[in-house]
Amino acid sequence: MRDMKHYTKGRGAQYNPQNRFFTNEYGQHHVEGIDEWEEEPTRTFQTTVHPKTLVNKVESPDVGMAYSANPYQGCEHGCIYCYARNSHQYWGYSAGIDFESKILVKENAPALFKEFINKKSWQADTISLSGNTDCYQPIERKYQLTRQILQIALDHGQPIGIITKNSLVKRDMDILEEMAKKQLCAVYLSINSLTEATRQKLEPRTATARERLRTLEELSARGIPTGIMCAPIIPGLTDHEIPAVLQAASDHGARWAGYTIVRLNGEIAVLFKDWLEKTYPDRADKILHQIAACHNGQLNNSTFGNRMRGSGNIAQIIKDNFKLHARKCGLNQDTHTFSKTHFRRSTSSDQLRLF
Repeated sequence: MRDMKHYTKGRGAQYNPQNRFFTNEYGQHHVEGIDEWEEEPTRTFQTTVHPKTLVNKVESPDVGMAYSANPYQGCEHGCIYCYARNSHQYWGYSAGIDFESKILVKENAPALFKEFINKKSWQADTISLSGNTDCYQPIERKYQLTRQILQIALDHGQPIGIITKNSLVKRDMDILEEMAKKQLCAVYLSINSLTEATRQKLEPRTATARERLRTLEELSARGIPTGIMCAPIIPGLTDHEIPAVLQAASDHGARWAGYTIVRLNGEIAVLFKDWLEKTYPDRADKILHQIAACHNGQLNNSTFGNRMRGSGNIAQIIKDNFKLHARKCGLNQDTHTFSKTHFRRSTSSDQLRLF
């Protein structure tokens, strides 16, 4: 049965909290402790789905993207703080282990993407990949949905923004390099710690920070615009690494940097607390108090304007520290400008080639 006290390596979430949309709770219960068995390691399963839409308009004014597309639901990376965990409940799963072990593959994502950008009303606004879950998570090696989407974007002159924690993005440098020549792409690598022991617990199935930095360097060398998201910064755990992360990113070719402060909405709060008690029990209370201090005494924050970067003294210290070192490292430049001038819809001859 699940061990409530000890940390399970290789997973961010340590258990499955009840889906808030379900009336009944399911689990294994051994009241008398008789004939208990050891639960097998959690396996990762993929299920193909065929949604009706892929590209979503982002209504939130403080996210920094107008449209997003996510070829996968759920994420193998298993980052314990991931805000997308809550959305897994809409599909009938838990925000905990289910989120990182039961992955929905939107098999028709490339076709939906092409259909969307060919609408007469579409104005070639930038579409961000990984707005919810990482488009380069491990199963992308098998399904290559992201690569197919990028090829369609290149063929149609459609601008794309990417944010990822995985070095797999290097596989698609051939497409990204061609897109970069037309100002059609920019790639952010998400790095919030250079400490490998921290990453292994915080983001157990992501690329190492060293590998992400090498990825930045290789992308930059190919002329692909790159930056980093130092996100989320976790007060009391990773905030002291801001100067080192920014310097390393600059040294490896990043042009700009952004950040967010962690917020623990919905089920993420209970998952994060459980994770802290098992990984950093000596400073769990300190970390939680500092997170709350950034969000008006609460772990969660849904207020537009300050939910991403918080408020209060600790949030201000983080802001000042980030701003100072971003300027020192030359990462305070304006973000990439995308071009719409190359955009074109499919022609009749393009459609005929499909048959």
